[in-house]
Amino acid sequence: MSPQGFDFQHTVNQVPVLDNYNAFTTHTALQNALAAYGGNGFKEQAKTFGALMGSHEMQEAGSLANKNPPLLKTHDRFGNRLDVVEFHPAYHRMMDVSLRHQVHSIAWTARQDGGYLAHSVLSYLKQQIDEGSSCPLTMTFAVVPSLEIEPDIAREWLPLVLSNEYDRRHVPYFEKKGATFGMAMTEPQGGSDVRSNLTFARPKGNGIYQITGRKWFCSAPMSDAFLVLAQAEKGLSCFLLPRFTPDGEKNQLRFQRLKDKLGNRSNASGEVEFHEAWGKIIGEEGRGIANIMEMVRHTRLDCAIGSAATLQRAVAEAIHHCNHRSAFGKKLIHQPLMKNVLADLSLESEAATTLAMRLAKGFDDALLDEEALHFTRIATAIGKFWNTKRAVLAVGEALECIGGNGYVEESVMPRLYRDVPVNAIWEGSGNVQALDVLRAMHKEPASMEALLNYFNKAKGLDGDLSRHLDSLQQLIADTAEQELKARIIVEKMALAIQAIELIAIAPSSVAQLFCESRLSVKRNFTWGTLSGSNSLDEVIARTYSA
Repeated sequence: MSPQGFDFQHTVNQVPVLDNYNAFTTHTALQNALAAYGGNGFKEQAKTFGALMGSHEMQEAGSLANKNPPLLKTHDRFGNRLDVVEFHPAYHRMMDVSLRHQVHSIAWTARQDGGYLAHSVLSYLKQQIDEGSSCPLTMTFAVVPSLEIEPDIAREWLPLVLSNEYDRRHVPYFEKKGATFGMAMTEPQGGSDVRSNLTFARPKGNGIYQITGRKWFCSAPMSDAFLVLAQAEKGLSCFLLPRFTPDGEKNQLRFQRLKDKLGNRSNASGEVEFHEAWGKIIGEEGRGIANIMEMVRHTRLDCAIGSAATLQRAVAEAIHHCNHRSAFGKKLIHQPLMKNVLADLSLESEAATTLAMRLAKGFDDALLDEEALHFTRIATAIGKFWNTKRAVLAVGEALECIGGNGYVEESVMPRLYRDVPVNAIWEGSGNVQALDVLRAMHKEPASMEALLNYFNKAKGLDGDLSRHLDSLQQLIADTAEQELKARIIVEKMALAIQAIELIAIAPSSVAQLFCESRLSVKRNFTWGTLSGSNSLDEVIARTYSA
């Protein structure tokens, strides 16, 4: 201690780093959803993976991979094209661990046994250490149904896609122990309007085409192969483009640069040119959008899961902080207004997590039930829209709970804050999702019927919910200016699904608090405005309990 009586050697009232914890067993709401939706058979696997994802080693890997982003190496020292992306060892560590634990493959290897639910829980836990490396994992998972459209391609590629070995070597795919996939859909002039794509494909016979053109966003350019959209004689078509041709030559994919992104920095996103690149068509000419949409529908599921995961991680950080930090004579967690904010964020987290896992259950159910298939087709767009929107707002509020220590780069919070918006943009922005729901309402009557049946069965479960559903029905029935009101309709649909599922699987106190705060006429629009304090501790503990 200094002569003046001030201790310069020790800092007090600071919060320990949240690591070396189990991200699954400390999250009651996630455990509850897994059990309620029939996934208890995967509980031990989730518990093991949760401990690994919460470990200091994996938390540090996420940090290092984002501090040391990937680099594009276009040429070797002699001027030969390479087009390789180099990563920090921490990135490869995360990929290796994730593939070995079947994050990408379990949905397909455990079909009809809750495989999608297992995938979603593992993806949820993985997302919490790093957003960027989750991107290639998602696309490798999601590419399976598109590859299955073409039996010859499926026979050649699925064993590599479903392999649980991470093979980072830049060699022809047929020499590898496992493969990862990326995708390249959008172009500079069109963005989400892929029908305006200019990249074209010239047939060479036997389903082989030469692809020429340019893509503005190529996701995961280090992948072994990509799904690509290009114009053929009969219209926009879907193609498989590997990094190496079947004869072992480097394919004519030339990467121009990597994007300098707001977040998602551990992951590479690039601009690419195709110079008569070797490609093989998937399905028929002119069916490109329909064929690649099978992949997109699955990536949208992971967007809803990923946003719920990042939201929960941010709220867990806030709860952890408030459990350790004192102000004005007591722990922050015991300050009534802070408790209200944390409970409100925790309620949002549980609703988002439950919605994401209910979508996963829908994918599982759809393997055996046609109505579940139709329900899931429209509900996925709804869930992707809502979870990605709410997570952006909630992460910002969680950061505020931590204050200045959450705003500095040594904290994980700035990375979460930068990362979370990508899910709202990738695979179709909010407007695209809302318009997809409208399209399904009018062009896929079976999907709308399945959704309305689901809503009708829930009437009478809760007064606020019933009034909400009546209001939603009136909106749907009013066809005037529906496109203008699309977001209002989809928001009400999302809230209704969240309420119904919380009533079904969460404690009644949690479900009632959600309905009162999200569906009633007294609804407020800032966090920390819950009325009544009886269940706040319970709600907080369900999101994170050390």
